[in-house]
Amino acid sequence: MATETPPQTRPDTTATRSFADAIGEAEHLIRTAPHLKTDQDLAEGLDYLAGSIKASLHMVAAYQHDHPYFAASTGPYTKLGLDNPDTLYFHAYIRDDAEYVVTGRRGTTADLSFQVMNGDYSPTQSPDSLTAFDDRELDIAPDGTYRLRFGPPRDDPEPGYITLPDGAAMLIVREVYSDWTTERRGQIRIHRADTLGTSPPPVPADRMARRYDIAGKMLVARIRTFLAFPEWHYLHLPVNTLTEPRPTPGGLATQYSSVGHYDLDDDQAMIITCPAADPADAPYQGFQLGSMWYISLDYINHQTSLTADQARIDPDGNIRYIVSERDPGLANWIERTGHRRGYLQFRWQRLTRDLTPADGPTAEIVPFDDLPHRLPFHDTQRVTPREWSERISARQTAVAERMLG
Repeated sequence: MATETPPQTRPDTTATRSFADAIGEAEHLIRTAPHLKTDQDLAEGLDYLAGSIKASLHMVAAYQHDHPYFAASTGPYTKLGLDNPDTLYFHAYIRDDAEYVVTGRRGTTADLSFQVMNGDYSPTQSPDSLTAFDDRELDIAPDGTYRLRFGPPRDDPEPGYITLPDGAAMLIVREVYSDWTTERRGQIRIHRADTLGTSPPPVPADRMARRYDIAGKMLVARIRTFLAFPEWHYLHLPVNTLTEPRPTPGGLATQYSSVGHYDLDDDQAMIITCPAADPADAPYQGFQLGSMWYISLDYINHQTSLTADQARIDPDGNIRYIVSERDPGLANWIERTGHRRGYLQFRWQRLTRDLTPADGPTAEIVPFDDLPHRLPFHDTQRVTPREWSERISARQTAVAERMLG
């Protein structure tokens, strides 16, 4: 007599079940996003989801107040929050009643800045910036090294001691490039002053299971937040316009920004004219496009962003960016890469003065075929296919080099 094969028992997935459910909820948010109209939209949304899954697991593992370290906040494959193509972002979790030591070596980038926040972004509000400063406030040694201490209020703080306000929860560091090909990143590390030389205790299984639960909540909040965020700051503005330069809401103390959103047909081009900033006023000036997922477009293989150092400046001192789907054969072409709609973003950093409307951009929509007649320095902006290929090659090489290590 044949014996009956016992049914397969389902493996125990208790630890990861909540995270799997969160992935399903996040995918539903992607598939029902109000801007989703094309297969490209969906494909990019699913790719955004994949990067967000990776980032959420990474972030929850980095939630170490007692033995902190700097984690990469975003990058080419874990994008969020209209990430700046010119910036390396790092963050460490901290608490306001402990003391932390940050040591590093200043690189040659255009800007290095520090910001203390009282939390993370949520679908209903942005965290408050409690302290923000750049490397001009550091005591940098001749060999480029520096040392900072962050901690509770002291009666006699030493030079380089930064008081952590109540509620301090995260330290963010930004290293910003203007010339991708010549500038080099620095070094940075963090430790808690009273735990250096000790080891964290092993993480038991129940806490590992809890990490999956927290990562799932972070994942869903991340997707919800940055679907809602553009509604606050972009989509209520008139389309195909840009704001005057203004201090970035909740951002760095020495950063201004100008924002907008576009909607262009393939036979249209947007000419954005902006004065090239004097490096003495703003060592960093950058412009980029973002998708409706509120993340940067592919800045590695396409010219979807330009810094003042990368752009070709016209004889009158202005940079004229050409946002279009079709290739105009011009140095300052900003590729839409199939995105009919998207976001426009300027940033100026490490400012030495307040910006005025005269420092900011203006935009006009013209028929694509009229560009030779509408651009005052059209002929000096022309590039050959080989020159364009060299520009893209330089981007690919520079990103590969700075993302290592």
